Amino acid sequence: MALVTLVLLQIFVVAAGAHLLTSDVLVEGEPETIVASAEPPPVPVITAGPVLAAGGNGPLPAKGTLAERLTEALGDPALGRSVGAAVLDAETGALLFGSGAATGITPASTTKVVTAVASMASLGPDTRLSTRVVRGSSPGSIILVGGGDPTLASPRTAGSAGNTVYPRPASLATLASRTARALKGAGVSKVTVAYDDSLYTGSRTAATWKPGYVPEGSVAPVTALMIDEGRVSRGSDQRVSDPSRTAHAAFVSLLSKYGVTVSKSARRSKAPAGAQELARVDSAPVYALVERALTLSDNDLSEALARHVAIKEGEPASFEGGAAAVGKVLTRLGAAKGVRVFDGSGLSPKNRIAPEALARLVAAAASPANPGLHPIISGMPVAGFSGTLGHRFDKLHSAYGLIRAKTGTLDGVNTLAGMTTTRGGRMVTFAFMADRVPPGWGKAEAALDRLAAAVAAS
Repeated sequence: MALVTLVLLQIFVVAAGAHLLTSDVLVEGEPETIVASAEPPPVPVITAGPVLAAGGNGPLPAKGTLAERLTEALGDPALGRSVGAAVLDAETGALLFGSGAATGITPASTTKVVTAVASMASLGPDTRLSTRVVRGSSPGSIILVGGGDPTLASPRTAGSAGNTVYPRPASLATLASRTARALKGAGVSKVTVAYDDSLYTGSRTAATWKPGYVPEGSVAPVTALMIDEGRVSRGSDQRVSDPSRTAHAAFVSLLSKYGVTVSKSARRSKAPAGAQELARVDSAPVYALVERALTLSDNDLSEALARHVAIKEGEPASFEGGAAAVGKVLTRLGAAKGVRVFDGSGLSPKNRIAPEALARLVAAAASPANPGLHPIISGMPVAGFSGTLGHRFDKLHSAYGLIRAKTGTLDGVNTLAGMTTTRGGRMVTFAFMADRVPPGWGKAEAALDRLAAAVAAS
């Protein structure tokens, strides 16, 4: 083996020397400088054609061809008898195709597009949701104050798992550690701990929700203080009955581990106005929370964002106040027509959004004139790759990576709203919605995927 290796090495050295003598000339006095004797031949660059021709403003698709393809696909029996569709030119807003485009249809989770637009426009991209600990009204008392961050992580999820989740959540353990340090610095080693979740008002579940949503794990009771989105354990969909009390108990346990003696207390108490802050942790910025809410179709986070919009807009932080505030923001944007919502997540079967209205919101989020809304587009799942579209388009490989869209699913409801570029490179937005879908899991989803793929191929 050694002999073979030596022979191969000699052959390589001889070949390299021959190449140097025949193709290059060493400059006398400068042995390390090589002057090429001839320019290498040009290497042809072969491409598959422009992905975004003219910056996404290529020629418009032929309306006749687009209408023919979509009309046929909309007739798929899997979609049922209540179907709406809209395709818009993203640059001009022109309606390229419409079928029931102005009729309100149950949107399911595509409602999150509405919530996301309102959140970015009202709260701004850099706002963070803070969980705090303040001094109580009596000596030796402290209050854990919920700031409406459902992503706040308990120790069971804030370790290695927390480091891989985007965006990285704030940690309850960090809050407890900072609190213990502040207390010890003030010479306090024993406290009573209350909690304040009064930031939100009204019912913890929407009157328009079906009773089974919390028991089945679709969403937690909406409170201003919770950890792990109210989940019983990491990776579980099961939710605790009282997220505020659960978060309080976890915080008390952590304080004890950090050397602070805690009197047993689980009472709710509103923090005094202007109370001294001992510690705080902040969520990821709103733009990252919006991306997460859209990619993962996160119900808990979407409800929290709607309530923060309500607070910012001067409305009660309730389901009703959130809906009113979202409507107020959309009115300012000139995008309220055709939108009527009762929650932030889309779990309410009473929500109604017209396909054209939904497609226009996506177009507004994609517009260069609205850079503050762009995280809505980056947060949308990508066909065949991410989020709720990661398992879709499995028989439409030509559409992989070309479609960004938010999905929506409820009993008897399937929707899809997003954007793509046509074969000629024109950026378009779309909304395809069906709310009387017959039984047959997956068939309606596949039909919607074909509609979106037809737009991309036009």
